[in-house]
Amino acid sequence: MLSRVADSLFWISRYIERAENIAREIDANINLMLDLPDEERNWDPLIQTVGSNDEFYEKFGEATIENVMDFLVLDEENPNSVISCIAKARENARCVREIITLEMWLHINKFYHRLRDKAIKDELLNNPHDFCTEIKIFCQLYVGIQEGSMSHNEGWNFSWLGRLLERIDQTSRLLDVKYYILLPNVSMVGMSLDIVQWNAVLKSVSAFEMFKKTYSNVTPQNVAQFLILNKEFPRSFIYCLEHAEKALKRITKDKELIGQKSLRLIGKLRSKLEFSTISEIIQSGLHETIDEIQIALMEIDETIRKEFFSF
Repeated sequence: MLSRVADSLFWISRYIERAENIAREIDANINLMLDLPDEERNWDPLIQTVGSNDEFYEKFGEATIENVMDFLVLDEENPNSVISCIAKARENARCVREIITLEMWLHINKFYHRLRDKAIKDELLNNPHDFCTEIKIFCQLYVGIQEGSMSHNEGWNFSWLGRLLERIDQTSRLLDVKYYILLPNVSMVGMSLDIVQWNAVLKSVSAFEMFKKTYSNVTPQNVAQFLILNKEFPRSFIYCLEHAEKALKRITKDKELIGQKSLRLIGKLRSKLEFSTISEIIQSGLHETIDEIQIALMEIDETIRKEFFSF
């Protein structure tokens, strides 16, 4: 497969996964605000989750719901906004029209033009929950269309690999912000505010219902255990790493040397988590562990780029 094609397929999935995650986090934060007293309502952590603090405050100055919605959904100057992600996914899809199916292209193209509608901003601000739901459904439908209409070949594996790596990145950022920033005071751990915030974290990654079927109590340790080490939940770190490793093995199956360093790096990170307990992770520092994971993910991304896309 041509490196440019593999690169486009990899990034289409990453951008769509990122757009869905942004919509989930906004929607969860909207619901969280309803459960908090006025003095605790704060949109700043959402900006910190996407790592765009400087850009946001330079442009808007204050983290109000209107400013945050504008910046994270419709701001074309923000490279991590929903519209920017969909635009970049569409451009990559346009470059590989001969590889993806017509249904995939039409789905992306239709939603891109939907986001560019002149009335979209008023619609977003008047009913943000419905709009975020629409974004999530678009992203889920794209994954379903791809699963059902595209051959599960090398191109599909690059798409799957990109989606999995993006999930780990987004979930790790969200978990780190909650653990390190959201809680205003250590003495509030286990209090109602803390539980409400952890519920919001779970809802941000669609983990709330599956978590409740596994654990009876919402505690930082249980949430971290579920999102990091649960092998059955499709957005946990260990699940994504295991399946990313399998996808990369399928890609490199008939290649003697290409991709071996990427495979080792993913396997190394997967093994480190697989043979860790949540008690060990928390004892060594959850924030520090997530920092290490983020650094490892950046190295994996760069190595994949060099081994597969830089020709």
